[in-house]
Amino acid sequence: MDSLAELTRRLDNLIRLGTIAEVDHAAARCRVKSGRLLTTWLPWVALRAGTTLDWNPPTVGEQCVLFSPSGETTQALVLVGLYSEANPAPEKSASLHRRQYPDGAIIDYDHGSSALTATLPGGATVVLEASGGVTIEGDVTVNGMLKVSGDAKIDGTATANVDVIGANKSLLKHLHLGNLGAPTSPPL
Repeated sequence: MDSLAELTRRLDNLIRLGTIAEVDHAAARCRVKSGRLLTTWLPWVALRAGTTLDWNPPTVGEQCVLFSPSGETTQALVLVGLYSEANPAPEKSASLHRRQYPDGAIIDYDHGSSALTATLPGGATVVLEASGGVTIEGDVTVNGMLKVSGDAKIDGTATANVDVIGANKSLLKHLHLGNLGAPTSPPL
């Protein structure tokens, strides 16, 4: 039978607070510092790890909880996601879901206003691949250059506030040759 000291040790180790000390991304394992204890390499709890997979590894210094079956920390699971002074909550709104990244990127969905916003740092890119096509329902505003590599089909009116240029010819300033071979005046 276990001694009282051994039972107390196991009871104390069932649930412990700690911080991530090291991360092995290739093995999906981490080591946790909890008081004087530095654990062995342990798995962290992911949101999904079946046919649907989620990858969001912990970071060194992130606060966590160790859940140790039978009080054996060598068999513990690491649950991350506790806010701390070093890593405080990034928002205080009850209606906002925010994902914030170390490079400054922020993705927000506010269910109170039904608004999705992605704010990326300077020089960031977005790639959307869908071999079956992409459909956007609603008005689209592009602030900046729009480049289309391929054909464009417009089922409706195309409006340009300045000019349209095709094959280096201005829609507003192009000239035609008249019946006598002399250029006509620009279009009205």
